[in-house]
Amino acid sequence: MKVLNVLAVFFFVLLSAPGFSQNTLPSTNLKTLDGKNVDLISFADNGKTTIISMWATWCAPCKKELDAIAEVYEEWQSKYNVELVAITIDTQRQLAKVKPMVESKGWKFTILSDANNQLRNSMGVVSIPQTFVVSSSGEIVFSHTGYSPGDEFELEEQLKLLVNE
Repeated sequence: MKVLNVLAVFFFVLLSAPGFSQNTLPSTNLKTLDGKNVDLISFADNGKTTIISMWATWCAPCKKELDAIAEVYEEWQSKYNVELVAITIDTQRQLAKVKPMVESKGWKFTILSDANNQLRNSMGVVSIPQTFVVSSSGEIVFSHTGYSPGDEFELEEQLKLLVNE
């Protein structure tokens, strides 16, 4: 009986730990760069595979990852029916830098703001870039932290797996 109690406490702590990831997107209100509210869950219900990328203007690896994906994004959209949602964790003060940066880079994907860290906290994101792949049924099927050149190929392999299901 004592062993069962210890196991129950262990699993409770594990499941409530900040780094524990869930398997579906949470309903979280985020903002567009124009200040409109968007519920993240709407991207889980759109019938597309969704890539969620948590990033910030001050994060060099984040920008490198988004630049690499931007180069293949149009191809991925047609091949894999994918949508990229890049969610900045820049603070309210830093948000003024986001729109000019996005425009100068020519990123053609959806940009949302999580300035209050609501999504970051609920998803247990500790460091960025943090990238998630969400199936067309809303299930988180892949998660990756950090960026090294070539990681976009691993991401594409995950997209291929979903198309071939």
